Amino acid sequence: MRILHIGKYFPPFAGGIESYMATLLPALETQDIQTAAIVHDHQKPSSLWPAFQADKDYPSIYRAPSYGRLLYAPISPHFPYWLQRSLKAFQPDVLHLHLPNTSAFWVLFSAAARRLPWVIHWHSDVVDEKLSSALALAYHAYRPFEQALLKRSHSVIVTSPPYLQASAALAPWRHKCQIIPLALAQQTPPVVTETARLQAEALWGDGGDAALRILNIGRMTYYKGHQVLIDAMQAVPHAHAILVGRGELQTHLQAEVDRQGLSSRVTLPGFVSDELLNALLATCDCFCLPSLERTEAFGVVLLEAMRHAKPVVASQLKGSGVSWVIQADQTGLLVPTGDAPALAAALRRLQADRALCQRLGEAGHQRLLSQFQIDTTAARTADIYRQCLMKKDG
Repeated sequence: MRILHIGKYFPPFAGGIESYMATLLPALETQDIQTAAIVHDHQKPSSLWPAFQADKDYPSIYRAPSYGRLLYAPISPHFPYWLQRSLKAFQPDVLHLHLPNTSAFWVLFSAAARRLPWVIHWHSDVVDEKLSSALALAYHAYRPFEQALLKRSHSVIVTSPPYLQASAALAPWRHKCQIIPLALAQQTPPVVTETARLQAEALWGDGGDAALRILNIGRMTYYKGHQVLIDAMQAVPHAHAILVGRGELQTHLQAEVDRQGLSSRVTLPGFVSDELLNALLATCDCFCLPSLERTEAFGVVLLEAMRHAKPVVASQLKGSGVSWVIQADQTGLLVPTGDAPALAAALRRLQADRALCQRLGEAGHQRLLSQFQIDTTAARTADIYRQCLMKKDG
């Protein structure tokens, strides 16, 4: 089988969907499936009309030129042309659409794409609790195309049971949906180099034996809840939080850290290398994900923390996969959404009970090994492709 994936971006662009695509495609190759993907280039093109070609470092990836983003959607007038060229060049049997992604709508207007069966990978609803009024307004225009894709698709992959049950967009199409959780390529942590470990220790600083090292990783955007963690740090003495990532709120959050007098205990290093990120995961005491809405649909980064056997403190997001990946008081601690005092109390609980830290972290690692294996995920995804082709041939 030949499967063409349509996504937003691809590594080295950092993001949960992107990292999962980079994990899934090689795993599908082990299932006797040839894969390719058309995505947007995260860097602006050097010429007005770049020639159609695969990425020189990733031969199966076509990066359509794009010119920034509007409301998180890539601006890519070239995409319809590149889609047609990639369909012709790769000759896929099935299209695998990773949503949300406005450019995926172009398959509705492509005769070549409509001749093929489609599988939709539903990573997230577009907007939920309307923390972003602009996104809520834009969704009125987005929704008809979204629903047209769902109607036309053969199958819809959803990453967790709670997300499927809570998604209003998927409600008419639950008969098409199958639950396949996200997964990691490796179940054991990568080796930490001495150089990376020294860099991580320098970022943590000298906090003493009583310090709690708190790590957060994610794009600095409206739904991630970084402000809640910063506010909570006022009530967690002898602790240091590192918030890794970039985004439109990075400058504002740094100003908040400075305003609250937390610059010695809250560090925003921006983007870091994979080697340093791995070292920070290895040397932290716990991972914190204080997200505010169901746009945080699953949290691939939670699996990263579990791989390192680190306990997780996360928001109790109703209808999100977060509270399914992290089991309350078994593999981590869950706190009410947006509640800085409750978050601080959970962090102090871990700080005071290192045996609890170890127990939750080890249980999380065992859950990763039993529930989030990429080989299983790839095999189940391959079965969906086969079902598509059997129905088409039938």
